[in-house]
Amino acid sequence: MSKFLAIAVLVGTTAIAGCTQGINPTDTDRALIGAGVGATVASVGGTNVVKGAAIGGAAGALCNDFRLCQ
Repeated sequence: MSKFLAIAVLVGTTAIAGCTQGINPTDTDRALIGAGVGATVASVGGTNVVKGAAIGGAAGALCNDFRLCQ
């Protein structure tokens, strides 16, 4: 996966996970949203969808810990 695509997955995941503020999501919710965003970005970019989902899922689950989606 190229660096640009990895950064796009992380930024997209953080942005989407941040949009869930009104529903008080859990880490699992954010991870699922992140995995979906990561897989979609990877699919559109023509790269490995599993890697994209893994990166997105990790970013979604951890964005709250790094205070990026509060």
